[in-house]
Amino acid sequence: MSERLRVNGCEMAYQIDGPDKGPVVLLSNSLMSNYSMWDWTVPALTDRYRVIRYDTRGHGASSVTPGPYSIEMLADDVAGLLQALDVKQAHIVGLSMGGMIAQQMGVRHPDMVLSLSLCDSASEMPPRSMWEERLAIASKEGVPGLVDATIKRWFTPPFVERSPQEIAKVREFVLGTPVEGYIACASAVRDMAQTTQLLKIKAPTLVMTGRLDPACTVEQSIVMHRMIDGSKLVIIENAAHLSNIEQPASFNKALREFLDSVEDRI
Repeated sequence: MSERLRVNGCEMAYQIDGPDKGPVVLLSNSLMSNYSMWDWTVPALTDRYRVIRYDTRGHGASSVTPGPYSIEMLADDVAGLLQALDVKQAHIVGLSMGGMIAQQMGVRHPDMVLSLSLCDSASEMPPRSMWEERLAIASKEGVPGLVDATIKRWFTPPFVERSPQEIAKVREFVLGTPVEGYIACASAVRDMAQTTQLLKIKAPTLVMTGRLDPACTVEQSIVMHRMIDGSKLVIIENAAHLSNIEQPASFNKALREFLDSVEDRI
């Protein structure tokens, strides 16, 4: 059941599942999605973990504030949400833009972080010209002008062909993204340059990506893995960008094993 809290001048929509006293896992969504992108993941966690998922500023049911945003601002939103919910520490899981936000949580708010899971993400997203082109399309045609190309980047052709119900649900949350929120968050992704900051991350970290991800590549995940001391790298076969949806069994197994291994050491 969706609830709302005002955090850093933004009305943030969130949902909590799982046991009240369980260790907290926070899930951060990708660009052009909302927290329903985690519907494939939450059931694998809630027997043990209290799962908080939320809509990033400018997305879903969270409010659109004037842009552009920065990844640092979006990480401060996460810290503010956790503080408002009286959560001292959490396992932070983010996919794509959510993984970029998670990186900044590890840098800016390390005392709040039990672990980081950086899924289908990157620490830099060149070239700038690619983002300028997407922003121009969004300004002219709105989010509908981006949806077909987004689906092609996010999933392999065989998955698109065999999974029309999943694709319909994804298309729905992409089209539900306010264009102003997309532009403000896409600007944050465009301007992000946080590779060297990864050296500051001390939390246990999982770096996980789809083998066939064209948006945040295996090579970009290897960079993060090498920069974050002691991190674990998992590559999911037969998956593109939204690997949690395309290969949920493999994604959930790797994520759960990592979270449990960290939690069992606490």
